[in-house]
Amino acid sequence: MAAVDINLSGQITAGFARKRLMAFAVPGVILLYLLYTAVAFDLAGLAQRARMDNAAILLSDFWTHKTHITRDNRNGAVSAAIEGESKGAYPPGEFPSWVTIAGDVTTIDLGTGHIVTYDAAGARMIVPGYGTIDIRPDGNRLVLSAPEPLPGWINASDSRIAVTTPAGRFNYTRSKVETFKYQAGWELFFFTLDSPFARKGPLELLNLAAWSDRVDPDRSNIGYMVSEFWTNKMWRHSDVFWALFETILMAFLGTMGAAIIALPLGFLAASNFNPLAPLRVAFRRVFDFIRGVDGLIWTIILSRAFGPGPMTGALAILITDTGSFGKMFSEALENIDEKQVEGVRSTGANSLLRARFGVIPQVTPVLISQVLYYLESNTRSATVIGAIVGGGIGLLLTQAIQTQKDWEEVAYYMTLIVLMVMAMDTLSGWLRRKLIKGS
Repeated sequence: MAAVDINLSGQITAGFARKRLMAFAVPGVILLYLLYTAVAFDLAGLAQRARMDNAAILLSDFWTHKTHITRDNRNGAVSAAIEGESKGAYPPGEFPSWVTIAGDVTTIDLGTGHIVTYDAAGARMIVPGYGTIDIRPDGNRLVLSAPEPLPGWINASDSRIAVTTPAGRFNYTRSKVETFKYQAGWELFFFTLDSPFARKGPLELLNLAAWSDRVDPDRSNIGYMVSEFWTNKMWRHSDVFWALFETILMAFLGTMGAAIIALPLGFLAASNFNPLAPLRVAFRRVFDFIRGVDGLIWTIILSRAFGPGPMTGALAILITDTGSFGKMFSEALENIDEKQVEGVRSTGANSLLRARFGVIPQVTPVLISQVLYYLESNTRSATVIGAIVGGGIGLLLTQAIQTQKDWEEVAYYMTLIVLMVMAMDTLSGWLRRKLIKGS
């Protein structure tokens, strides 16, 4: 008896020792793996190469806009444009209130004491706490006069001088000189500068919509406002909302098409409905193959086969989800309560009626829940797929990113994508409650 107690005590002690070892070994292995990852991916080098100044400019561009004040050094013409685009250009002779022109001298007040001046001899910028940065062309080169040593926010060469300050940016080249002033907000979001409603406050617009005389005799002011907003040449609201519709349509067609195809195939892959084991195994391996290849791979293959377009994206979603739905539907069918099927069979119902009244009601909640979940998920995935096949909001997002200047548009598209996913989540939840719980 004593020997048994000693043996049992030894086993318990050894068990505690193993658990204690595992408690230290598992975190140790994870820590070693993280250290290996840091070395393998060169995190130290990545931190050294990081350009935090560029990151700060990028983040500010998400919620601000910049106005370009440009002088053509060849003819002396000065112009102003939102984001430097012709669609956002001020009418000739018009400038923001912080720009003053007197003869050949253009004075730009960037705020906080930062003053930029264009004159016949060149240009200069006054930076509080640093001094005056003076630039004069000398033949084919630019001559810079500024307090030494030059700080890191001044980049100078013989052909280009760039100054970046919190108040704004200033670039001088042989062909032109530009000053960028950043201001909060998405400028021209509602109306472009050529619209009769541009630069009017909310109260002025309300007065125009409700009581004032018509701007255009052929239509009401509120109808005119909606038209000007919808056809905004800079923000392209009509194109954006059509792209959102295309994205949702891709997700809907792909998800619902996959569900329709996968349901009968699920019966063929379920062991309690298909007695032919080789056929069942074949269908299950087909499902594994289809869902084993990522949706983006199918997107690339189909875009090469059928060309770009939203329908190609819908087909990619359909193929991927057919494999996933086929597996889930077959497993749901294998787990039904056979008693309900027997009850329907006792009435003399044939196989089709047994499936309709004995099987489908049991698996419907699972099927609807999964289909709605995938619809919600595919709405987000359709954005990435659209960037590849050239359709939907993903295409506009990719184009805005590639320009590397319209980051406020990138923020706009990202906001719409998030709102779209939230709306689909709310809609799918409401449908689940209605269709499954009946509430």
